[in-house]
Amino acid sequence: MELFKIENCRKSFDGEEILKGISLSVSKGEVVSVIGPSGSGKSTLLRCACMLETMDGGMLSYAGKVAAHEENGRVIYAPHSELKEIRKTFGLVFQNFNLFPHYSVLKNVTEPQIIAGRSKAEAEEKALECLKKLGLQDKANYYPCQLSGGQQQRASIARALALEPKVLFFDEPTSALDPELTGEVLKVIRDLAAMHMTMIIVTHEMNFAREVSDRMIFMEHGVVRAEGTPDELFGSDDERLKAFMGKLGGN
Repeated sequence: MELFKIENCRKSFDGEEILKGISLSVSKGEVVSVIGPSGSGKSTLLRCACMLETMDGGMLSYAGKVAAHEENGRVIYAPHSELKEIRKTFGLVFQNFNLFPHYSVLKNVTEPQIIAGRSKAEAEEKALECLKKLGLQDKANYYPCQLSGGQQQRASIARALALEPKVLFFDEPTSALDPELTGEVLKVIRDLAAMHMTMIIVTHEMNFAREVSDRMIFMEHGVVRAEGTPDELFGSDDERLKAFMGKLGGN
């Protein structure tokens, strides 16, 4: 079952074309890693997919429900009520955690659920379940400033999981972490992959991407330059791809 699809996505900022017609679809249980050099458009693609940015052209759908389509050269988004339901389909884990500093960990995980319509009791029960799954049950009443970077990122993953998304996006989930804290976050994502969570991961961790991905997408200059299984991309004869992988320790 196809859970996510974006077709011919185009996006420009200040006259500079960042995405030049990107298409990507992801099926249930699939893990897709998006790799590429800085400035290739990876994070912009995720922001368009999550509707944090509006597309200049293209089509976007989740589980068969069309969030946006192009008509007469314009992108038309679905009505607000439909988008509200579609947004429940996916979650996004940011690279900089985006936790509310004045909320406890428990409230950070609980509040989005309450906004989505759950009772406080239901939301707290789900939050504690997710925090336990991520090894943070003893940190529920701590504030973000009292946590390590790895713990903050795990808390942000718990917040996303508590909403029970069908698709989970990660935007460079370890880029803000010290090297010794990176491993604990990557382990969480590995565990989610083993549970067949549908994920799209923008990452610079090549060996990690090779391990967890069903497919990998290599982006450069706003286009998909290569796509395939990890073995296909790591075994590619494309000199540019080989150079990129080698520079980031992927070979």
